[in-house]
Amino acid sequence: MHSVYARINNVSTYLSSCLLALLGAIALSSFVFTAQPSGNVTIANLRVFPGNSPRYRVKNQEFTFVNFNVTADLTPLFHWNTKQLFIYVQAEYTSAKGVQNEIVIWDRIVRRKEDAVVNVAGRNKYVFRDLSRTFRGVEPAHYSLKYNLMPYVGALTYGEVARTNESVPFPDAQELV
Repeated sequence: MHSVYARINNVSTYLSSCLLALLGAIALSSFVFTAQPSGNVTIANLRVFPGNSPRYRVKNQEFTFVNFNVTADLTPLFHWNTKQLFIYVQAEYTSAKGVQNEIVIWDRIVRRKEDAVVNVAGRNKYVFRDLSRTFRGVEPAHYSLKYNLMPYVGALTYGEVARTNESVPFPDAQELV
């Protein structure tokens, strides 16, 4: 005859195995549901100004200010396994030394399906500068709206919603007035 402890152990082992199988099925089903969100990214204005970095005490650093318009409908990405979305605008360019750079200039966390229709006219949230201290000789940049889908159970999913149609060149540095 089995003891009470052995029976409790058998029942809890069976329930935890069923729970793990259910969570595994949920994680695998995330790959079945694929959605194509729609959006548009346009660059309204791009300006480069010289300045000094107060944090690193670097003299003659150039800073880029980007004004952009983002419209996107991310509601197809929300389903029963979506916890939240991390969306961001990314600038991709090749520096004068041939190094490929990908810089996040704006981001937002979307937690509800009701907030998944994004219409933003803004400017870069984070400092946009090159390690070589200047944007002279840098190839034109492409800007894209990307997302990171964070599910309740399963792997993170990355994707791209929109991209600028043509690359945007960096203008010469302007003096502050």
